[in-house]
Amino acid sequence: QVQLVESGGGLVQAGGSLRLSCAASGRTVSNYAMGWFRQPPGKEREFVAGIRWSGTSTYYAESVKGRFTISRDNAKNTVYLQMNSLKPEDTAVYYCAARSGFTYGNMWYSQGLYDYWGQGTQVTVSS
Repeated sequence: QVQLVESGGGLVQAGGSLRLSCAASGRTVSNYAMGWFRQPPGKEREFVAGIRWSGTSTYYAESVKGRFTISRDNAKNTVYLQMNSLKPEDTAVYYCAARSGFTYGNMWYSQGLYDYWGQGTQVTVSS
């Protein structure tokens, strides 16, 4: 009942920036936690960043702290991931995900707890 569509991926040189967008539609997602995950080639999917639709808290994987920023625009039902100082190891398919209910602590990192997923957008960082 909730559709998530990612956009903004592409090819960028190391040190560059990209901004990913996740547009949510369908039933209301006002009570959902929103997260970004990524899956490098040949590796498992991993948590990148998370945010709620209210409040000010944000959550990040240690590997992206200080470089990536997650934000939201409630009026547009859109979540963003601003990626700066990109590194080749950031190369992956990036997925937007949504989870119902209050999310805290290690719950952010659990793929199986998320209810909806986008189709992904490719980010490639060249050296």
